[in-house]
Amino acid sequence: MALELRQNLKLAQKLVMTPQLRQAIKLLQLGRLELTEALQAEIEQNPMLEEAPSLQEQAGNPEALNAEENTAKNEAIVTDKVKGDDPSSVAEINWEDYSNSFDTDLSFAHEAPPADAPSQFDFISATPGLDSYLMWQLTHLELNEKDVDLTQFIICNLDGHGFLEATVADIAAYGECSEDEAEGCLRIIQSLDPPGIGARDIRESLLLQLDRLDYYDTLPYQIVEEHMGLLQSRNYAQIAREVGSPVKKVMEAVAVIQELTPYPGNEFSNEQTNYVVPDVYLYKIDGEFVIQLNDDGLPQLQLSSEYQQLLKQKGNLNTESRGYLRENKRNAEWFIKSIEQRQRTIYRVMESILKFQHDFFETGPAAMKPLILRDVAEDIGMHESTVSRVTSNKYVHCPQGIYELKYFFSTAVPNADGETVAAEAIKTRIRQLISGENPAKPLSDNKISELLKTENISVARRTVAKYREQMKILPVKHRRQTV
Repeated sequence: MALELRQNLKLAQKLVMTPQLRQAIKLLQLGRLELTEALQAEIEQNPMLEEAPSLQEQAGNPEALNAEENTAKNEAIVTDKVKGDDPSSVAEINWEDYSNSFDTDLSFAHEAPPADAPSQFDFISATPGLDSYLMWQLTHLELNEKDVDLTQFIICNLDGHGFLEATVADIAAYGECSEDEAEGCLRIIQSLDPPGIGARDIRESLLLQLDRLDYYDTLPYQIVEEHMGLLQSRNYAQIAREVGSPVKKVMEAVAVIQELTPYPGNEFSNEQTNYVVPDVYLYKIDGEFVIQLNDDGLPQLQLSSEYQQLLKQKGNLNTESRGYLRENKRNAEWFIKSIEQRQRTIYRVMESILKFQHDFFETGPAAMKPLILRDVAEDIGMHESTVSRVTSNKYVHCPQGIYELKYFFSTAVPNADGETVAAEAIKTRIRQLISGENPAKPLSDNKISELLKTENISVARRTVAKYREQMKILPVKHRRQTV
């Protein structure tokens, strides 16, 4: 077959993704926090964009102006005091003296702290966590250099729960010592606060805590040490037979165990908690639902009046500068338009969800109806992918609580009458049945399936098990409380 060059015409349709269209799609799927960051980044990059002044600033509030003047005067007074007649005569602040005189009103000894003791400045930029707390305790112990190295290695190998991820052999290999020496350093860590730290698993953590509370060689200690499996399955009657004690005594021992902390390191976690900020508010006023977009915290954008005035003045800018400003003006106008389009789309999607799931907002999750993306897309005249992007990472605050918009889309499960029931409504009903069960005789998945059939909801046992696992509800053997 010979190779040759040819020219031909081909007619085809394809979607060309312009940079502006990509930007609009990206803004549509951003969550509220990401949107705030994107707005700030665009203001910094585009000189034609600026944050619009608030209504108070636009009205020229005289109180705000007086406050600004007073602030300026106070700053001038403070500046003059610091400056002095001769700036060179002002002595520099000795931060070492401040550090040495710092007193926390909490001291375990009157002597000066060791040279390698952590300073209060070590905890300014970051919240102290478990490793910092354990390191601080080690400074009060008289350890040789090798023990300090091994104990620090152990601390660095603790996970977020406070459990040791390395083995004794790993510790010995790191310190080039015997396993007895490594075990001794591990016992040093396990003697620190909080009780149970440095354990290999939950069982060892509970045993360390019981030992610290002087429960060694008692019934609670024996149950954790020898019958942890029965304790997890709450088979208290079998535990009583195994240990040869009355069930009442076993229940008292279990009450002691339940007061312990299975994961001792969790309380020292310094992970930041990110709270959900709703994108939409849904209020019920005079029997009618009202949708309100949440614009609090979002900067209001506008075109820079100074640069627009500069563009109108001919002859003050060269061709390159004028083209640069015009390009940024077009980008700014498109960006503002994309933000407005995003807000309108969210409003329309929420309006459609309210129409389909009106019973949910009236009574709760039990009244959830089957809903798919196509239903909302056809209702508002948009593509399914657009609805999918709008409902991702967007939240609504309604009388029932705060929910992600994706929550209102649920698959349909046919019932005995030939009608359909939302899967979320079935989950809610399963949760209600389990919450009202007898702890001594909990409902099995098969029994729950039978009870649902009496309510004209045909759900197989394996489907009940799947929904129960999705709701993180334990199986029947772990919910049973045998007494």
